[in-house]
Amino acid sequence: MAVKIETLRCFAAVARTGKLSDAARQLGRTPSAVSMMLKQLEDHLGEPLFKTDRKNRLSALGTFVLEQAERELYQFDSTVQAIESFANARHGRVRIAAVPSVASAIMPRAISCFINEFPGVQIELRDMDSTTILHELSRGRIDIGIASAGISGSARYRQDLLSDRFGLVCPVDHTLATSSAHLTWEALQDHQFIANDLARLITTPAFQNIHENALLSVHNITSLLAMVRAGLGITILPEMTVKMAESRDLAFLPLPVSLPPRQIHMLRKADSPASPAARELENQIFRTVTELQSEALPCPTQ
Repeated sequence: MAVKIETLRCFAAVARTGKLSDAARQLGRTPSAVSMMLKQLEDHLGEPLFKTDRKNRLSALGTFVLEQAERELYQFDSTVQAIESFANARHGRVRIAAVPSVASAIMPRAISCFINEFPGVQIELRDMDSTTILHELSRGRIDIGIASAGISGSARYRQDLLSDRFGLVCPVDHTLATSSAHLTWEALQDHQFIANDLARLITTPAFQNIHENALLSVHNITSLLAMVRAGLGITILPEMTVKMAESRDLAFLPLPVSLPPRQIHMLRKADSPASPAARELENQIFRTVTELQSEALPCPTQ
């Protein structure tokens, strides 16, 4: 017969307690059932496991079998616990990449709430631009992506997370910020414009001309806002990106026309089902966005 894990567990319980009755209570079985399992094991091995019928003194074979059984039971129980913990999101690892505005404004609260409920899960968070997020997701280097880039094809699973309106960013004492006149695209042409990757999402022809003729282009948001503060030009950004900087020296102005907002999506590879821990973190991120929106914190929607 094949030696089953429960047979080893039964023998180990008897060897530890020294009594069939105590082992039976520990295992939730009858003493006769425990005795039968021991006899089947001894018959299979061809030698007795105990020196006497009282089961309180192990034979040489019994001592060896107990050592091997306890090692196997520990490994088996640890494996089962790891599987169950993973399935219940108590353990695991989640790699997530988000655009900087989301990483700064949303993820601290989301992760704080998540680790309070699932303290055994490892989280790796990186902030990067949408193009890089899509690349890392396709390579399997992240489990969850939060990006604002357009999605094409069926290689990714997407859920809309939030939307974020665009606006003009300039110093608070800039003429465009202090003027009572209605902002127009023509008025923007009279000022130095700083191009950036997020503004490229705006497809209005009048603005595209301004963006393409910009003499200065900055890709990093922190550097971009520093350039605006220094008076090197004005720019256009999503509102949450500006609020992320918490700068009272910058103004955020409505654009001349109502533009489609920047859409931010929750992404993962379509052919890779999310782990239980990743699903729980996704759910927490959505709950956090809802909470922040209701509190009128920097999670604007259109």
